[in-house]
Amino acid sequence: MTTALDLLLLALLLSLIVGLGRVWRGPGFADRMLAAQLLGTTGVAMLIVLAERFAQPALRDVALVLALLALLAVLAFVARVWDPDDAVEPTASADGAGSTGLVGEPGAAASGSDGPSSGDHRPRQSNGVGDDHG
Repeated sequence: MTTALDLLLLALLLSLIVGLGRVWRGPGFADRMLAAQLLGTTGVAMLIVLAERFAQPALRDVALVLALLALLAVLAFVARVWDPDDAVEPTASADGAGSTGLVGEPGAAASGSDGPSSGDHRPRQSNGVGDDHG
């Protein structure tokens, strides 16, 4: 049983190294954030396997705290990077890829739509420039 857990830990460690490479190289904000989520999830999995391997139930509690911190990291990322005014439904381009509405991604600001996105029922704010109201 310990050999299987050791092999599982080795596989998780390799996943952790690949995730660190993705965080380092990018290419975009969302890719780095997803890689950071991979690191958090892999860390939780490693802690759970280590808790079983060494019969240390306290490591499971540490894994739960790490999972909660990973959730907070995603929420902070979304609150900082995602712009709800640019959040339109993904539009297909010539190569079939769409925009996700994240700031800093190619195609995020070039939505071509002046109306609200589906599900967004707030009125758009006018800046007074170009209004034809007299």
